[in-house]
Amino acid sequence: MTARHYFENGMFVREVCPENPDHTLLFIHGLGESGLCFEHLLSAPELERCRLLVPDLPGYGRSPWLADGPLALVEHADWLADWLAQKGPAPTVIIGHSMGGVVALLLAERHPDGVQMVVDVDGNKSPDDCVFSSQAAHWDLATFSAAGFDEMRDRIHDQGQEDTAQRGYYVSLRLADPRAYHRNSLELLEMSTGLDMAERLAALAMPKVYLAGVPAGVSEASRELLKSAQVKVLDISPSGHWPFIDRPGDFLGILGRELDLL
Repeated sequence: MTARHYFENGMFVREVCPENPDHTLLFIHGLGESGLCFEHLLSAPELERCRLLVPDLPGYGRSPWLADGPLALVEHADWLADWLAQKGPAPTVIIGHSMGGVVALLLAERHPDGVQMVVDVDGNKSPDDCVFSSQAAHWDLATFSAAGFDEMRDRIHDQGQEDTAQRGYYVSLRLADPRAYHRNSLELLEMSTGLDMAERLAALAMPKVYLAGVPAGVSEASRELLKSAQVKVLDISPSGHWPFIDRPGDFLGILGRELDLL
């Protein structure tokens, strides 16, 4: 199947849709990222019977920067829920990476009838996970927009010389609205400090699973919170924070097995 690219509901979208798909999968990218990080999955044989939706959230990637200012995380969740309702009545498997895992949680909490399953990929659960968001939160918005974001991107560019995932991250960061990055960073830090997101994930009524990059992905503090909340955690190793880039075969294998449980 060939991916179709289009703009809809204020977002740049990649979509693959076979005839009579078994599932609809929505991939939600992380802070400063874009759907570009998932593009290599669109042609995966393991997903050929699934409808795949991969948007760039408003303010990120190729999606427009909003004139009224960036969306809060809960607004991203509602924005996606409204868009999914327009796409059709079938419940959707939500796959969220990092910040996208937080947005997936919010979407499932606020719009449960539209969610079939939540797959949280290295989503924030404690302050130790806020590697990039805590750096952005160090600056006020004006300073971050004027200089801080460029400093961050330069560091990530240098780290990307030896890290494929961060090399791709740098590309998406060049397109991100600094206002969106800063606002969502502050929210991620605040929500992670609350230490309740693992319990909230566990409390969801639909099936849920947490995919963890090991050893350089989710923090040990978050793993303890997930264990205490009795969330099902599946490790992808060896991997960093982007296990679907570091270990795509393992990631797709786990995803396929989990979907067969539905």
